[in-house]
Amino acid sequence: MVVGNMSEGGTTIEYTPTWVVAVVCSVIVFISLVAERILHFFGKYLKKKNQKPLFEALQKIKEELMLLGFISLLLTVFQDRIAKICISKDLAHQWLPCKEKKEVTIEHFQTLFSSFLPNGNGRRLLAEPADSTAYCTTKGKVPLLSTTALHHLHIFIFVLAVVHVTFSALTIVFGSTKIHQWKNWEDYAKDMEDDPEGVVKTKITQVQEHDFIKGRFLGIGKNSEIQGWVYSFFKQFYGSVTKSDYITLRLGFIMTHCRGNPKFNFHNYMMRALEADFKKVVGISWYLWAFVAIFLLLNFVGWHTYFWIAFIPFILLLAVGTKLEHIITQLAQEVAERHMVVTGELVVQPSDNHFWFNRPRLVLRLIHIILFQNSFEMAFFAWIWVQYGFNSCMMGQVRFIIPRLVIGVFVQFVCSYSTLPLYAFVTQMGSSYKKAIFEEHIQEGLVGWARKARKKNKGSGLKRPSNESSQVGPKEESPLVFEMDKVNGKESSSSAV
Repeated sequence: MVVGNMSEGGTTIEYTPTWVVAVVCSVIVFISLVAERILHFFGKYLKKKNQKPLFEALQKIKEELMLLGFISLLLTVFQDRIAKICISKDLAHQWLPCKEKKEVTIEHFQTLFSSFLPNGNGRRLLAEPADSTAYCTTKGKVPLLSTTALHHLHIFIFVLAVVHVTFSALTIVFGSTKIHQWKNWEDYAKDMEDDPEGVVKTKITQVQEHDFIKGRFLGIGKNSEIQGWVYSFFKQFYGSVTKSDYITLRLGFIMTHCRGNPKFNFHNYMMRALEADFKKVVGISWYLWAFVAIFLLLNFVGWHTYFWIAFIPFILLLAVGTKLEHIITQLAQEVAERHMVVTGELVVQPSDNHFWFNRPRLVLRLIHIILFQNSFEMAFFAWIWVQYGFNSCMMGQVRFIIPRLVIGVFVQFVCSYSTLPLYAFVTQMGSSYKKAIFEEHIQEGLVGWARKARKKNKGSGLKRPSNESSQVGPKEESPLVFEMDKVNGKESSSSAV
């Protein structure tokens, strides 16, 4: 009786035990809820720690997961309709990723087995048990994409997105670890110069004797432009940023963008800017999905497409790292060629002119492409290995596989420990700064100062004399008072709770 109510694809839910349906549904829902709660509590933790850029990056990850869910839904709902789109057999045999087996061999194999089975069912066992195949066969055609192939494509898209998000997060974590090592240089710069503007008026600096100039210009880029580029190429692999680089470029940023705040925490600002950029790096933009479609299109037999694709992130990584190092050299060259002696500390002049097309943000887009391309390579390798096995024709020959893996690991390592920290540091040498992060930094300091002042006034019980003058008129309210009111409101609401 049960056999009579089975479709060619298996038992329908009409004849599946209810406990099986309930258990499977409960497990899937439970896993989904656990994942959702983990992301929710992680978001609350980031907000509590005032990590707004990372919280926004988490929201971006949620958007990517939602997009994946929508893609999954579309593939599931329309898989039968897609499988019933029929094309000619000649068209189906073009641009294949693997060589087809000879039809004569297949027919002989099917005929051999059919002799051992009643009613000639040997051919039926080898055929796909989907209605779509029979639907297209009656027309003398084949399905555009079989249900099995559609399912495998479904899995690949999911693996690609997960690998990209994971690799991007690891890159940011490792890159941030490297940048945190520069915190000692920030503390040293603050201790060395309490007031840079005051030092500028009294100190005389011999430009040619400065560590920054000697390390970045003299004997390297002074005599040959090509030699300067070669030095920048190799510099990205060892000591990409030195102590003199950090202190000099930090002072240039402060004197350009916040001259009135010589104790500005440049390291903290740089970390906030990197966290804000993480939101863009972790996502998959439309042009990256277009790259995926193009690469899948070009993956036909004999081209070894994925071997050559592995060189794209590799070459871009070397180009970006070399350019960022050369920008530091150019900043040193500008000062060295204009001055022999300067009054005060050596100050470089940040400018967009040093970047490609005068756009510092272009570097971030290139890093985004590098990370995605590398993730694509690793995701495709893992997917083929798990889905079809290491010896699959789609995997390719070992002499092509090993270089791909080596390049992928190299790109991930160098991007994490060299290119990304370089980007976070050097892109601050543009003509502008991230105003939102800058203002947020000042606002946080202002609110903290207001909170301390309020507690101090409460403890002393002092009031301002009636004859004390103020720059704020009777109908005006200073930003400081406004921020203090915000603090008071927050404290009142928390105490009420």
